[in-house]
Amino acid sequence: MSEAPVPYCLAGATATGKSAVVQHLAEQTGATVLSADAMLVYRGMDIGTAKPSAEERQRVRYLGLDCADPSENFSTAAWLEAVNARPADGLCFATGGTGLYFSALLRGLDPAPPSDPALRATLEALPLDELQTRLAPHREEIPPEDWPNPRRLVRALEILTLGGALPKAWGNRPKPTLLALTWDRAALHQRIARRVDQMFAQGLLEETAELQRRFPVWSRTAQQAIGYAEAADVLRGACT
Repeated sequence: MSEAPVPYCLAGATATGKSAVVQHLAEQTGATVLSADAMLVYRGMDIGTAKPSAEERQRVRYLGLDCADPSENFSTAAWLEAVNARPADGLCFATGGTGLYFSALLRGLDPAPPSDPALRATLEALPLDELQTRLAPHREEIPPEDWPNPRRLVRALEILTLGGALPKAWGNRPKPTLLALTWDRAALHQRIARRVDQMFAQGLLEETAELQRRFPVWSRTAQQAIGYAEAADVLRGACT
């Protein structure tokens, strides 16, 4: 996929209707849908991620879904490799909420040292102002939108500490051309609230309990999936 950019990319916040739009378009055009969402890669995490249903996936070819178990670590590079292994033929719509996936799809990944868990933990313990101070000499190499983002700054420091270099033109990359769905903020909050109610009605608690039974330890990325941490709190009695 990285060699042949996807013609259409549709982004947007949760519950804006991205999935419904690309499902309809793909059914009308015969296009493939590429999921650019870091949580839809996990097998079994279906309700809480609003993953396309089995019926929808029978009508439309999807890439980027069900690539790993919740217990497995899964990176952007692994996602890119997975979707490259089954390239789309003809028209393709990419949609999702993971910006790094879109960036990797459109421009590829820059070579950098692999993550060092011990170093990463040390850097993550630093406050934002300390991260910014350490990276001050490289301020021009870091995109403005990354400067207040601790996760991105930790990765930049990790690369530099391990002897790597920040990607060329890190701070001056061309922005990908994306289409985005938007809603009035109040209306979007109502849509999200309805979605949450639907997820619990569809069995989010039961799905979470079954996943915990099958995979007692989840990867760090899987643990960040919105909805599942809250469902786990309900199951263990930490909240109503």
